[in-house]
Amino acid sequence: MRIVFIAPFGMVPKGTAQVRALPLAQALCRRGHQVKLVLPPFHTPAVCGQQWNVGGVEIENIRLSRFPTLGYGISAWRLVRRALAWRPQVIHCFKPKGYSGLALWLLWWWWQPGKRPVRLVLDSDDWEGRGGWNELEPYPGWQKRLFARQEQWGLTHADAVTVASRGLETIVWSLGVRPERVIYMPNGAAVNRPVQADAGSQPIVLLYTRFFEFDVRRVVSVFHQVRQRVPEARLRVVGKGLCGEETQLLACSAAAGLQDSVEYLGWVPQEELPIHFAAARCALVPLNDTLVNRTRCSVKLADLLASGVPVVAEAVGQNQEYIETQRSGLLVPTGDDAAMTEACVRLLTDPHLRATLAAGAQERMETHLGWDRLAECAESAYQIR
Repeated sequence: MRIVFIAPFGMVPKGTAQVRALPLAQALCRRGHQVKLVLPPFHTPAVCGQQWNVGGVEIENIRLSRFPTLGYGISAWRLVRRALAWRPQVIHCFKPKGYSGLALWLLWWWWQPGKRPVRLVLDSDDWEGRGGWNELEPYPGWQKRLFARQEQWGLTHADAVTVASRGLETIVWSLGVRPERVIYMPNGAAVNRPVQADAGSQPIVLLYTRFFEFDVRRVVSVFHQVRQRVPEARLRVVGKGLCGEETQLLACSAAAGLQDSVEYLGWVPQEELPIHFAAARCALVPLNDTLVNRTRCSVKLADLLASGVPVVAEAVGQNQEYIETQRSGLLVPTGDDAAMTEACVRLLTDPHLRATLAAGAQERMETHLGWDRLAECAESAYQIR
């Protein structure tokens, strides 16, 4: 089968194209399909017009229009033209908003009703509209309305929809889309064997995050309680805040007298992450119970589990799908700081439990959440009309 993926932006670290579309495309290639990834590289304009091959996947970066407003439509049209030039049987658009959302709209209207020879599939990995990312990003009002409209239109007009979370699955059903057209396809990760060895004498707690998912004051409070029971514990923070939340974390840590035990590293290149994963005795994954958190599918959590890092996570959204408590991680009720503290202390002080959860996490990721397994979900979406 010839399949084209249309991504909303170019190959940027931790972007949808990098962590979802590309590994899925590579897995489909391993299953005998031909896959091309067409991108609008507005984050990396230097690669406009360039093409290359990664793991059997053809990648093409379109040339972006120089016009500020009209150029949005022109670039989407170029995505459509390059996708159709490859003569695919399936076009899979990733994210229902922005360039890929407009490309889906153009493709839908291209043919007469009932005459379309290409299956149109839409992928959703976040809730974008009211209560979702529209509330987190500083978009102007007109853009929020556009994204919300694109999202609902795309989800209800595609031949099939792949969703990254059970929360999204429920929302798409609520829009009137038949359940058989909605395919659950969470994020996967490549398992890094062997299972992580014990991290040595220094009890490091890892916070690998973008910060918007929780109140940073709660994390400081939990770590303060952990330090009272494990005085040598250190908190290592990897990641950059969506809106500069790391500044608040450091300020709260200093106010609690924890500045000497909190290490903030900021954004870390992908190739350096295994060093910090291996150093951690456990990782905290706090999540407020919000619509954004219920519908998103954390790539960071998948990376931690695949790397054998023992995880303490709050029981919200996809955390409950990824973690079998006591087998592949520890789940605690959301907002229960005492339970998160207790679970963290257990992991810091119990090497047998750490080893059990590390092995269980990697086994679950390899068996149920590897991209070769998830590619079967995509294949089922490609058969639906």
